[in-house]
Amino acid sequence: MIITALILTLLLRIFSNRFHIQLPLSFLAAIFLFLFGAQFLGELSYFYNKFWWWDVLLSSSSTVGFGIIGFLFVCYLFPGDRYDAPPSTLGLIAFTVALSIGALWEIFEIAMDRIFRLNRQKSSLVDTIWDLIADTIGASFGAISGFFWLKGQSVGLSGMIEEFVQNNRSLFRRLGIRPKTGKSD
Repeated sequence: MIITALILTLLLRIFSNRFHIQLPLSFLAAIFLFLFGAQFLGELSYFYNKFWWWDVLLSSSSTVGFGIIGFLFVCYLFPGDRYDAPPSTLGLIAFTVALSIGALWEIFEIAMDRIFRLNRQKSSLVDTIWDLIADTIGASFGAISGFFWLKGQSVGLSGMIEEFVQNNRSLFRRLGIRPKTGKSD
């Protein structure tokens, strides 16, 4: 699992370099804290066994990030002077992207358990269901933050979205997004 985390971290760096994306320091710090919490505290310090809520906390926090990533990805995919879809639709698409990533992670855990005889799911369907519930909550929080950012309001993690857009103005200039307001031209 540590090797997988390392590979994903390297892929993030390759992706950001390839597409000339500058990731906000707050986002990189969140990724670092997540990996530290999952691998070193969760696995090596047995937090998954000591605290029933540790896995739920990490699942929901990761999908908050995936919700924000999904939202930014959706904004990038819909170029133009104005969005053709209302903020609620863009938020729903971001929610779906984030929840899909969470579901794919659960499939990955099942595959690792079956192929390598690991115990990522703690041998429990209940663990998987709680992870999916946490994924739903986290994806909702990330998507709602994006929705309010489009509305020009600072709610949830909309500040992280603003920071990402500010750091990557060239990617979002064609979308007609005004810096610091989050509204379309």
